[in-house]
Amino acid sequence: MRVKRGVTAKRRHKKYLKLAKGYWGKKHLLYKTAREAVEKAMKYSYRDRRARKRDFRSLWVVRINAQAREFGVSYSALIAGLKKANIEINRKMLAELAINKPGDFQLLVNASKKALNRQ
Repeated sequence: MRVKRGVTAKRRHKKYLKLAKGYWGKKHLLYKTAREAVEKAMKYSYRDRRARKRDFRSLWVVRINAQAREFGVSYSALIAGLKKANIEINRKMLAELAINKPGDFQLLVNASKKALNRQ
């Protein structure tokens, strides 16, 4: 008895064509080009989910540095002082404080400076 593969192929084709919905031109109509476009898009999305984390961290560092320099300390000195003072706060929260609550951020800067001067 022979195996008929039409159902399986149809299901696979439909899966890729559904993922390619909204693509321009042949990419959403033809299986082969749709598969190529979808697989490339998936590679990009996998890569860029990791790149987004790097991008945001660098954005937070820039924001922290800008605000820290307003209070007379560089980013690296601020981070070093916070570590010496045993203040554990991530860069995302530090950037949020720098933008939304400069008064609280200044308290952290002062604690950092004090820890650096104590050494």
